[in-house]
Amino acid sequence: MEPPERTGSGHGTSTDGVAYADLGDVTICHRLAGPEDGPRVVYVSGSGSDLRREPNVFSSPFVEGCRVLAYDHRGLGRSTTGSEPPTMADFAEDLLRLLDHVGWETCRAVGISFGGMVLMEAAVTRPERFERCVLGCTSPGGAGGASFPLHELVGLPDDERRERWLDALDTRNADPERRAVVRSVIEAMDAAKEREPGEPFHTDGEVAQLQARRHHDAFDRLPQMDMPVLIAAGRHDGIAPPANQEAMAARLPDSRIQWFEGGHAFFIEDRTAYPAMVDFVTTD
Repeated sequence: MEPPERTGSGHGTSTDGVAYADLGDVTICHRLAGPEDGPRVVYVSGSGSDLRREPNVFSSPFVEGCRVLAYDHRGLGRSTTGSEPPTMADFAEDLLRLLDHVGWETCRAVGISFGGMVLMEAAVTRPERFERCVLGCTSPGGAGGASFPLHELVGLPDDERRERWLDALDTRNADPERRAVVRSVIEAMDAAKEREPGEPFHTDGEVAQLQARRHHDAFDRLPQMDMPVLIAAGRHDGIAPPANQEAMAARLPDSRIQWFEGGHAFFIEDRTAYPAMVDFVTTD
């Protein structure tokens, strides 16, 4: 996958504000926004994310008071793939090297779902780089509990994939009326995803991401994250269930859990979620 044409040495900025960082094996598409004198916050997004899709973090309250860095994971959006199948350590190294690229020796961090796993891997490896972290709707793996096995959805017929996704997304979806409404939303999102007839739903980059995700296990190393940590979680999340949040909290030296009304997408369903996360990362 080649990124769009870019200026100079490969670190130029495009017309929509994104730039490209040549990190050796991969080129990472990223964007900075928000007040330059605000707290530095790197936002690590979830599975299948793409900065071209809206809404995203740049339409959230984070950019009102924070200097926000967000990026496309390798193999997704406008970032390139590497030469070998990526591991969680590779995704974490991309994050750390991107921070080097933009000149952020330390920062605050928010990791959502898969992004929370990447952030954990980076923060247990280089805890001194992160002043405080938000781990949103994510799981530690190992003895602390794995997230729902999304890799098992790859290659399933669309109807079956949607039904399993419904089961995992929110435990309240067992209710038939709610399930019908959520199904219609997912069908609309599927229809909006550009793909040719017969083309697989998941791209090669997404499949590689899900395969790395299935092997995530930072649980035994979590005590190395000695910075303040907010575990932000939906009460009805079936992908990163409540038991996993409790297990993380028990291993992290300086953490607390804040529960929100919602499932895996609690930050969309509960209007108090974004303000709570912003308040945590902007606290000195």
